[in-house]
Amino acid sequence: MVYLQMKKKIEAQPGHVIRVGEVAKVLSEKDTEKLEALSVTVMEEKWGGLFIIDWMEVVFVIQKYNPNLDIRSVGPPQTIVEWKPKTKTPPWFYVVLVWSLLFVGSGLAIMNFHADVSMKEVHERIYYLLTGMNQTRPLILQIPYSLGIGIGMILFFNRLFKQKINNEPSPLELEVFLYQESIDQYVIDHEKTKGRRGDSHGSSR
Repeated sequence: MVYLQMKKKIEAQPGHVIRVGEVAKVLSEKDTEKLEALSVTVMEEKWGGLFIIDWMEVVFVIQKYNPNLDIRSVGPPQTIVEWKPKTKTPPWFYVVLVWSLLFVGSGLAIMNFHADVSMKEVHERIYYLLTGMNQTRPLILQIPYSLGIGIGMILFFNRLFKQKINNEPSPLELEVFLYQESIDQYVIDHEKTKGRRGDSHGSSR
């Protein structure tokens, strides 16, 4: 008896031999290491950035090795394979450029928002209501307000530089997770219909 649990997603580079143990967790009474070492396919660059390996492809490879094995499936019926490009450290110039664009863009967005809602006049009005005096620069309100914006952003994104404040996911992380889930589901629903890998069993023969 062999139990297979397909992994949700793996990464590989073109030319990499994808083996059973990389796309599935194997539980067997014997020959587990041999089963995990069986080749399923060789990733090719022409397949693009995402493709899937179906549970039946893995079953075909294992039964070719030993037709007498009883194979059972546990979990998802396919594994998404993502093309992992070779990582390169971006030049410092591009890092500084992107950082500067984000800094200036976010700063302008905050300033435009405050101009739209007349925040300066609001602070002056609040200061007058509290003290009875007119003040064109109510710093006692503006400084804590500015600090509060920064602290609020840190708490909202749950991150201070590389350190997370707590283990809860931030709203940004949740949005990225949901976006990735949608992409994965799209790949599962549509990738196999393209048939760009042709006969998936041919690569394992």
